[in-house]
Amino acid sequence: QVQLVESGGGLVQAGGSLRLSCAASGRTFSGYTMGWFRQAPGKEREFVAAINWSGGSTYYVDSVKGRFTISRDNAKNMVYLQMNSLKPEDTAVYLCAAATTTVIGTPQPMSLYDYWGQGTQVTVSS
Repeated sequence: QVQLVESGGGLVQAGGSLRLSCAASGRTFSGYTMGWFRQAPGKEREFVAAINWSGGSTYYVDSVKGRFTISRDNAKNMVYLQMNSLKPEDTAVYLCAAATTTVIGTPQPMSLYDYWGQGTQVTVSS
């Protein structure tokens, strides 16, 4: 089993930055594809970014390209999402997810991810 715990959310003004972290348990973390998804009130959960097991391949939804950066530290079992130039439309609960199989391309369907965190709230004020 894998447990995922997100942190780093908060309230920020438009144009600001936040760094989300996801701490993962489990000996096989380094073999997982890791992703970030978000869900705004009244909307469906959507793919934001993903990173392959080595960190060599990353994928982003078009709306965050050039603003968000996903990274991972396999030695620490951590995944990060650096979010810059935040916009009010980025407001959502952000969830970390792990896929035990290789997932490539964008956007990535939720159904391919096996483990989920509880999420961290990000609120961007205008």
